Amino acid sequence: PMSALGHDTARTLQVGPYTIAERVDVALGSLAVRRGRDAELATKAQAAGIPLPPAARAETRDPFAAFWVTPDMWFIEALIASHEDIAADLKAIFGDTASITEQTDAWVRFDLTAPDLAPLLERLSNTDLHRVPAGFASRTVIDHLGCYLIKRSATEVTLYGPRSSAASLLHALEVAAQSVA
Repeated sequence: PMSALGHDTARTLQVGPYTIAERVDVALGSLAVRRGRDAELATKAQAAGIPLPPAARAETRDPFAAFWVTPDMWFIEALIASHEDIAADLKAIFGDTASITEQTDAWVRFDLTAPDLAPLLERLSNTDLHRVPAGFASRTVIDHLGCYLIKRSATEVTLYGPRSSAASLLHALEVAAQSVA
């Protein structure tokens, strides 16, 4: 298997204080509530320890993490080592209460870390990183690409971008980091 950037291992770039790390060890699946099944899905999620955060939020409950995508839909994350076939794992938990799709190979994930990520991200996104709390999650546009941005903490942000544009997204991140480093 190859990473989204075409290598057999994940790439990590260091530009000044900014670390840009490709993550290939996380599985991703989508979970959408089927009509009229909200309460049943919530019960199954709680029993399995899978968070279903509200709008514009992300949450982690080991071994799962989730972020809100649209009303009644979330992306669910887990380590590939334990959930390589995350769609099958989620289907076993939720049965016919949800529509579930495998998303791992559709997206590239970059984790950005630095003491202050705002100068980097304000050049790339309309998200005001200083004003949003940890656990914030939103769809945004970075270099003309539809991406998901998750603020994990004051010093860590996760970006999901289209896998087919992984190199373009990494280039945009690297150029922006060089401009503020």
